[in-house]
Amino acid sequence: MTFWFFLSPKMKTLFAPNAQPHRLVFTTMVVAQVALLLLIWLFYPMQLFPSLGEVVRSLGDLITTQGLIQELWASMTTALQALAVATLLALGISYLTALPFFRPIAYAASKMRYLTLTGLTFFMALMMSSGHQVKLSVLIFGATVYLVTGMTSVILTTTQEEMDHARTLGMGEWRSFWEVVVLGKLDEMLEVVRQNFAIIWTMITLVETLYQSEGGIGLLLYKQNRYLHLDGVLAIQLVILATGAVQDYVFVLLRRVFFPYSALTTAK
Repeated sequence: MTFWFFLSPKMKTLFAPNAQPHRLVFTTMVVAQVALLLLIWLFYPMQLFPSLGEVVRSLGDLITTQGLIQELWASMTTALQALAVATLLALGISYLTALPFFRPIAYAASKMRYLTLTGLTFFMALMMSSGHQVKLSVLIFGATVYLVTGMTSVILTTTQEEMDHARTLGMGEWRSFWEVVVLGKLDEMLEVVRQNFAIIWTMITLVETLYQSEGGIGLLLYKQNRYLHLDGVLAIQLVILATGAVQDYVFVLLRRVFFPYSALTTAK
């Protein structure tokens, strides 16, 4: 109770349920939490993990002598290619569920997310002519099945009232589907893409170790892990984590810019 008494009204919002703290207050809290974690890591390192100094030195070595930036860029371009193709495929499959004939295809695609990559890479290698095509096809398949699952769930949230409202405006069935489901759910589809982009990053490190001709951050991570360079492993993992966080922010920014109305449904 004494601690609560000395908090300022703005600070109290950080501990109030469903509160919306001031942006400066929230940013200060985040910076303080990160600084606290870094200080704990710096002065009280765990025996299992390398120290902060070792990780920083290893990161510098990875950038200057082992091409970390180039390998990250190679992986990112491959991931973006896979995401673009997978998104188009998933949108097509999901929208086709408007026709009962195609619904079993979407259902089967969503269940294929339980397949393991170990078996898939063998069949992809038989069908494709190069290592890059194999990597890309595996990533596209893995991302598509997860995207279809999320996108079909979004389509299923369409209510009868929404469709009836479009019909009362004189729209036919296809026009109603276009306006309500396709255009009306684009912001939610973008959110599904954002959430599932991480799937590609979890797969790409494995795929790049199997097909090493083009390098990539996955291959670099494999080499560090193979020679038990734990500081290098942790440094690369932190780089991947930071890259994912930036990509997440970019998707959120795109949603705000192109679909500002989506914020109206957020609880205040």
